[in-house]
Amino acid sequence: MPVSPASPADVATGLRATGYLPGESTALVSYLAARLGKPILVEGPAGVGKTELAKALATYLERPLVRLQCYEGLDEAKALYEWNYRKQLLRIQAEQTDAGWDKVQDDIFGEEFLLARPLLQAIAAEEPVVLLIDEIDKTDQEFEAMLLELLSDFQVSIPELGTVASTTHPVVLLTSNNSRELTEALKRRCLYLWLDYPALEHELEIVRLHTPALPDLVAAKLVELVALIRALDVKKPPSIAESIDWARTLLLLGAQDIDHELFRQTISVIVKHRTDLDIVLERVGAKLVVGQPAG
Repeated sequence: MPVSPASPADVATGLRATGYLPGESTALVSYLAARLGKPILVEGPAGVGKTELAKALATYLERPLVRLQCYEGLDEAKALYEWNYRKQLLRIQAEQTDAGWDKVQDDIFGEEFLLARPLLQAIAAEEPVVLLIDEIDKTDQEFEAMLLELLSDFQVSIPELGTVASTTHPVVLLTSNNSRELTEALKRRCLYLWLDYPALEHELEIVRLHTPALPDLVAAKLVELVALIRALDVKKPPSIAESIDWARTLLLLGAQDIDHELFRQTISVIVKHRTDLDIVLERVGAKLVVGQPAG
């Protein structure tokens, strides 16, 4: 039975139980989305937990997760539905030669020949789901326009079949890395949530949740170093998931501190570009030679 949260505090507790530590605004907006049936537009830099929020909500609300991964050139056929043309052709060929076109046409444009893609799957689902439309900013404005009916009325129109309306409204999250400005029409239909890299204390809490056996000194030093790296002009700042990966790496290695040599050996866990490695080792690694990093 899907969960129906009674308050933002319930949502915060439920998300924490899944391993996701939300801020106050995240818990509030998620609660409103679940109770008001409004989609959430979640914007922020890559790696701050936008996609993970959808996964955590699905787990907490005990709903299946339906995910549409957006990309440049994504069209209605891949996102919403398309007809199974091969099956339709076989049906036409199998029909008696004296059958009229009207009879065949009515037959081949039935639900049996429809291939439902993620958006239609979420709308037509018999049990409520969480629908994640990931990285919507990678698509174009025409694709956004196609979403408006779904986000407003939780329904889609199929010319050959009519309107398919949801009977179990999904909780919808759209994520954006803010690589382009989204249309006002899309934003009007959504609640809004901005996620940024967490403050030191918040990220330390996340690291401790996922690696409770990591020594306090190592965990504190780790989040300081990650913050210093994010402040540099690097191509790809470390994500929260990469901070957790680094913490797990240090735990496996039995680290009791992070010195310059250990930093150099493990830095590739959080820095993924060759030029970034040079910058980080020069600007951040050097601090470990002389002592504790300064924030």
